[in-house]
Amino acid sequence: MTDKTYQPTVAGLRAFAAVAEKRHFSSAATALGVSQSTLSQALAALEAGLGTQLVERSTRRVFLTAEGAELLPHAQAVVEAMDAFTAAAAGSSDPLQANVRLGLIPTVAPYVLPTVLAGLSVQLPGLTLRVVEDQTERLLTVLREGALDAALIALPADAAGVTAIPIYDEDFVLALPPGHSLSGKRRVPAAALAELPLLLLDDGHCLRDQALEVCHKAGIRAELANTRAASLATAVQCVTGGLGVTLIPQTAVPVEAARSRLGLAQFAGPRPGRRIGLVYRSSSGRDDSYRRLAATIGKLISGEHQVRLVRQ
Repeated sequence: MTDKTYQPTVAGLRAFAAVAEKRHFSSAATALGVSQSTLSQALAALEAGLGTQLVERSTRRVFLTAEGAELLPHAQAVVEAMDAFTAAAAGSSDPLQANVRLGLIPTVAPYVLPTVLAGLSVQLPGLTLRVVEDQTERLLTVLREGALDAALIALPADAAGVTAIPIYDEDFVLALPPGHSLSGKRRVPAAALAELPLLLLDDGHCLRDQALEVCHKAGIRAELANTRAASLATAVQCVTGGLGVTLIPQTAVPVEAARSRLGLAQFAGPRPGRRIGLVYRSSSGRDDSYRRLAATIGKLISGEHQVRLVRQ
């Protein structure tokens, strides 16, 4: 090597690797999408910089020199690494072609994940999801810290630096013990909760706050049951056992009603409910991708559940 400070260019290494593979300058140039003169110049510059002849040229065939044969695997490794780097960069610019760390709150995850995961594998085959289930505040914290990319939560999200995309609205359904007099009713006034022992989820669950807000809007003070649950599934089992009543989102009804003798009743209009949306860091610069993800999730869920998509 005549100049130890010389750094080969990627173009030169690509030209060398292509000529070594094709053993023909014209074919190598065609494979790289460049002119034959451009290819020849790149290879000549590489040989000059290295101070080593890599290829023997003849009128009929192309041969690798001994030095060329020794250096070829290294050149191929660099070219492959550059291709992998470019592919990774393309994926990182579009998160829907790479890994996305998605958070979901516990009153959403068990009920929509089967639909979402199956549908996204078809609609966005390049996307690989990593799912994290947790309460809203903790999801927002790790989202802001960069440990999550996006989260599916109940809106509004009171968090600085976070953008929210509303996806769908869903009604709350009154879950009752089996045989309850209100079971099967379709116009139960929210004020009826004043006379029922309301079973709530533990602090930190947004559904707990939403249930209390329903009572507040109805102008009543809820009669709280002595039992509190850490999950909606546990709350439903407690209701089935006669320990109180609770509110469950419409998306949870098929699962919870199928595995218990739960009584159900619909509220009178305007029915109380909640809005679910996708949140992500405003600084991520991925607005278009996450809007596409939110729209896809919304279509998948609305195809399986009684929800109302929010028009963007």
